Amino acid sequence: MTQAMNSKVFEGIEQPKLEWAKEWLKTTKKLYINGEWMDSTSGQFIESINPANGKVIGNFQAASKADVDQAVSAARDAFEHGAWSTVSRKERAKILRKISDLMDQHRAELATLETLDNGKLYTESYHDAVGEAVDIFEYYAGWTDKYYGENNPVDGNFLSVTTRDPIGVCGQILPFNFPLDMAAWKLAPALAMGNTVLLKPSEKTSFSVIRLFELIDGANLLPKGVINLLLGDGETGQNISTHMGVDKVAFTGSTDIGKKLVHNSADSNLKPVSLELGGKSPNIIFNDPPNLDQAIERSFYGLFTHKGEKCSAPTRLFAHVDVYEKVVEDISKLANSYVVGDPFDPKSNQGAQVSEEHMERILGYIESGKSQGARLVAGGERDMTGENANGFYIRPTVFADVDNKMKIAQEEIFGPVLCIIPFETEEEVIAMANDTIYGLGAGLWTNDVSRAHRVASKLQAGMIFVNKYGCYDFASPFGGLKQSGWGKEYAVHSLSSYTKQKAIWFAY
Repeated sequence: MTQAMNSKVFEGIEQPKLEWAKEWLKTTKKLYINGEWMDSTSGQFIESINPANGKVIGNFQAASKADVDQAVSAARDAFEHGAWSTVSRKERAKILRKISDLMDQHRAELATLETLDNGKLYTESYHDAVGEAVDIFEYYAGWTDKYYGENNPVDGNFLSVTTRDPIGVCGQILPFNFPLDMAAWKLAPALAMGNTVLLKPSEKTSFSVIRLFELIDGANLLPKGVINLLLGDGETGQNISTHMGVDKVAFTGSTDIGKKLVHNSADSNLKPVSLELGGKSPNIIFNDPPNLDQAIERSFYGLFTHKGEKCSAPTRLFAHVDVYEKVVEDISKLANSYVVGDPFDPKSNQGAQVSEEHMERILGYIESGKSQGARLVAGGERDMTGENANGFYIRPTVFADVDNKMKIAQEEIFGPVLCIIPFETEEEVIAMANDTIYGLGAGLWTNDVSRAHRVASKLQAGMIFVNKYGCYDFASPFGGLKQSGWGKEYAVHSLSSYTKQKAIWFAY
């Protein structure tokens, strides 16, 4: 456990619930299947490590294939024969709003667990992770009775209608970077459309999701079998994605794992798969941004918040030669001024990477950048000063004079590492920006409206931000192109992936 708070006080928000979390984490956490907390039949346990100090903070049971079978059976029964199948859309909306209220009431608990598990700042957990999860359930509560089919204008003496029905039993597999937020991204639209769910959080960050299930169970909000929590590692995800009784899989995580899930679908029952995967997003500062200082600052924080563990982060910063030196100098100053340390210390600007393994992976990319000739202008090392010695901390790292073909410019690092690349012409930077297997986000900064439209139309990304990188709203789709994924999160686009279409003909 991180050191006691004492004089460390966060202004304007609830204080962390560290003593509460210490007691809560003493018990081994179980699976949640068919409305009951159950022991796994595997007899296996997984320990969770606090990234801030490398110490074990708690453990949970790992689901076996038999546990997955049982959860699928419970979800199937709840979907086809249980009380969930008769719950009205209006009642579904009430349930989602109650879940939102519960999370808000217990926000400090959930944020504390997320930070202990993940290593991100407590303020990031409180405002971004839990705060957005609260809002997502409220948002999708409004969609339960507003997504429906059409009347098809067919010829002849027929009435043809298209219906939108719940798709069935949904397997949902979460990443380690935003466990509670991603749980809400997937649970809320699935439940809004009347589906049942098997949810598997990352084995690195399961505790905030476990607590969410406890809150829902304690309030008796859902019939048995509607939501099921399957804890475990990649093997549990494999058992979910290959199961013949699962009707749909939703996954957020790495592109490599996403490809495996597609194969699992093909090898089983061809279940639909929605994927939100990796990114190597370009961010272009032309020589005429509306405000260069603001562009630089936003470009920095767009990457380095949440210690760079964000799929849509602007990891490749292309700066026009006219402003290049200022961009490099100012970004470096910001990086060097960052306080890396205890995520429960209000003075910290950056917490710890999620695990030692992930930290070492990031450090390997940093060494690659050095060896391939990129100019290191900030960071570039593990931070082991003072109380950081046993934690998984990395200094904010900035490379200048990067060649777009370098490993650090082509592969997803998923950490606090920025590549700055100079360019001269619009055509040149568009070609470099699109020279990647990914296509999640892209940004550009210019005061020229014609250029903004022209460049945005040519960038190969699912989300393009003009003059402010990273604009997100539940009403706008989130998702990428190319190897950044299939399908969209947020808005009506997420709902479509949790329904199936049927065309029904009536002769008269």
